[in-house]
Amino acid sequence: MLVPSIVIGIGLSACVFDVRARRIPNALTISAAVAGLLYHAASSGVPGVQSAAAGWILGLLLLLPYFALGGMGGGDVKLVAALGAWLGPWETFWLALYAGIAGGAIGLVVALAHRYLGQAMRNISTIFRYWATVGVQAVPGMTLETSTSPRVAFAIPILAGTMVTLWLK
Repeated sequence: MLVPSIVIGIGLSACVFDVRARRIPNALTISAAVAGLLYHAASSGVPGVQSAAAGWILGLLLLLPYFALGGMGGGDVKLVAALGAWLGPWETFWLALYAGIAGGAIGLVVALAHRYLGQAMRNISTIFRYWATVGVQAVPGMTLETSTSPRVAFAIPILAGTMVTLWLK
């Protein structure tokens, strides 16, 4: 019960930061990742470190493309990686999948609440046309830094994905 409690605490802390400041501090994500590696080293030795490192790496790899395309902040990527260091690779995969589903559902609600759904659909169409023309890369004017669209503090869907992953484990 210790690891799930710690993971939920990390996720809740990230949500507070993300909602208030729209940033997840490196101090939280890096210390959480290091603590996960150290915990698994102490509790399970080399296999524990291997699992923690694999979870951390997988968390980075799964979300890094979204960051590279300008659709997600680096703190979100580092948060999933840090949680992966606690959960291991298999649970990190499911966490990322469930977080994506939760993020899509929350994004839909936010778009509807802001009467932005039509524009969001046009933006998605524009992105796919741009990618078909010039290849998959960040679309100018449609990144986190340049967009004026309503946003979701993605730590919330990450926490939701974490909770579902822990519940189904």
